[in-house]
Amino acid sequence: MSLKSTRRSDYETAAMPLGVMPKDYPDGFAVDTHRHTRGQLIYATAGLMKVSTATALWLVPPQHALWMPPELDHRMQAIGRVSLRSLYVRPDVLPPDLPAHPRVIRVSAFLRELLLRAAAVPIGYAEDSHDAQILAVLLGEIALACQAIDFRLATARDKRLARVCDALIADPARGDSLEDWASFAGTSGRTLARLFNREFGVTFSAWRQQVRIMLALPRLAAGEPVTVVAADLGYATPGAFTQVFRRLMGAAPSSYFED
Repeated sequence: MSLKSTRRSDYETAAMPLGVMPKDYPDGFAVDTHRHTRGQLIYATAGLMKVSTATALWLVPPQHALWMPPELDHRMQAIGRVSLRSLYVRPDVLPPDLPAHPRVIRVSAFLRELLLRAAAVPIGYAEDSHDAQILAVLLGEIALACQAIDFRLATARDKRLARVCDALIADPARGDSLEDWASFAGTSGRTLARLFNREFGVTFSAWRQQVRIMLALPRLAAGEPVTVVAADLGYATPGAFTQVFRRLMGAAPSSYFED
């Protein structure tokens, strides 16, 4: 098999228990619903991955990764140009600390370097090699890094709500009122507000704020000024954006990506 194989089937059927696949995706590229026999860590060194299951979706920015357990249907879409590094883990070597459900983890500088180094390891590495040791350390670091970072956004079951959510993710700066969005979805403002609370447990405004902050993360990680990102996402002032960012992420946007 190729050192740089980009076919996930090669990693799913490899004799060795671990492997990291490097792959780049253009903006908007979608991988339809699929599942893996192995656990998968989805890590983008650049760009934003939208990953969804039947009940939830995640917007996974740089310096974060999503753990996807084996045998769970999911789909992915690239937002911006994405450079992906996917770790595949055979079920029989999964550490007990890894959760049985999807989980976003913060990728430290050390874990990032391990992932990048592991992406160069051949699929058919020797069991007693230095490469095998690197992959073992990588797996241990992932288990330690798993923490409850709430990047999950529930997937809308109602088609009207789903239409609004998809449009907001595509254009988060739209400042339309709840009534405007209700008209867009072909329903009333009261009904749309009830759908947000019933399906997501939050208000329309709160859900929009979550999406905006998630979409801000890859741009901030790339070094774009807070003033530009805030304006592009529909905030009246950088201060308003910073206030929301700090409340949701626990740190100011200027310091969030500091190791």
